[in-house]
Amino acid sequence: MLLAGLMVISMQAQQFQQEFGNPRKPFVQVVAMPNHADSRYAVGQTATLRISAQEGGVPLNGTKVYYKVGPEMLLPAGRDSVSFVDGEAVIALGTMQEPGFLACQYEFVTVDGKKYSDLVKLAFSPEQIKTFTPMPKDFGQFWQKALKEARKTDLEPEYFDVPDATNDKFITKLVRLHVGKDKWMQGYLTLPRSGYHPIVEGGGRGFPVVLCPPGAGSQKIYPSDYFPSKGCIYLKIEIHDNDQRLADDEYNKMRQAKCDGYMRRGMADKDTYYYKDVYVGCARAVDFLCSLPEWDGKNVIVSGGSQGGALTIVTAALNEKVTCCAPFYPALCDLTGFLHHRAGGWPKFFSGFYKDGRIDVPQEQAVETLQYFDVVNFARLLKVPTFMSWGYNDDTCSPTSVWAAWNEIGSPKVSDITPSSGHWRFPVSQDRCQEWIEQQIK
Repeated sequence: MLLAGLMVISMQAQQFQQEFGNPRKPFVQVVAMPNHADSRYAVGQTATLRISAQEGGVPLNGTKVYYKVGPEMLLPAGRDSVSFVDGEAVIALGTMQEPGFLACQYEFVTVDGKKYSDLVKLAFSPEQIKTFTPMPKDFGQFWQKALKEARKTDLEPEYFDVPDATNDKFITKLVRLHVGKDKWMQGYLTLPRSGYHPIVEGGGRGFPVVLCPPGAGSQKIYPSDYFPSKGCIYLKIEIHDNDQRLADDEYNKMRQAKCDGYMRRGMADKDTYYYKDVYVGCARAVDFLCSLPEWDGKNVIVSGGSQGGALTIVTAALNEKVTCCAPFYPALCDLTGFLHHRAGGWPKFFSGFYKDGRIDVPQEQAVETLQYFDVVNFARLLKVPTFMSWGYNDDTCSPTSVWAAWNEIGSPKVSDITPSSGHWRFPVSQDRCQEWIEQQIK
């Protein structure tokens, strides 16, 4: 019955397209443009936002736009309004007196009752944004000791076949690694077959290795041939040791019971915080990649987004084998920002409005612990070339917090900023990243 119903819907859609045509544009077209095309201002400069809208090609007239303006993630409760005149509505955003991001959230309803809304953020002297997180005196010593202890544990890799991701070009295995005394991780390892050439023409034997740490949460991960198709060995990891072979229903029940609230677990002390084993475990995953006989012995790349972007920076700072890193919109940056009335990084600790940002220990304890895990302190330790990409309209990993980390990086660095993107990347950003990675390969 379901299949028959789907066939009827598909036939009806095809019939509609044949008789009435297939629309090539949305009925309502909206463009929001700040008066600085790059969305960047100096502190004290005045910003405006011009919203252009057409309904079936006809400029909107009289329709009200409701909006809020304020520091990002700290918008006021009340809202103002302005009306469209000849298809344009102009919002006076004002300015900022300190480096940071100003946000405008707007919405309007067209005559057919449909609501259109968006969030636009503007940068004010972002290169001057300073982190609120100090570097503990024993920061380096703490992490060197943690990694040294973890390296006493044999990785004991366990391999499982992945037939659906193995073919005449690539070999894929699910691998389970013992990355610390009581810590295991899983990941999909994909290797180019010997007939595939390394990323550098005439580059000798072996392949560069790429580690991809995961974004936040505990969802299943999946193998990818993106980097292997470029001539690299690729390991995409899952940090909670959740069995990727389970059926989806069983997996979801398990992960919810096992992983809920992991980002605040054990925060009472730096030695018990959940991310300690995660950070060190990612560094050990690099050790595993470098133990493979197929590695070229030279090139080690780390790249991930969001929580994976944070773990990219952490791994590159901790493991001396890493030769370059490419984080996208990293999380866990400038974690105490909200305590200073400024947007902090995911998980938005101390914000009071985000459930994952709840803390279960006294504030003073949390602040002391988080200094050892704030990505800005790992950014300060980076020694390898870094490519970092982010957007301004991100409401998960605030651009304020990302800039706070970026401004602390002292190694050679390249930024890829797409102001209109949120917590995602345009394909062109990934293309630029790949081109940059190929330039780093020795």
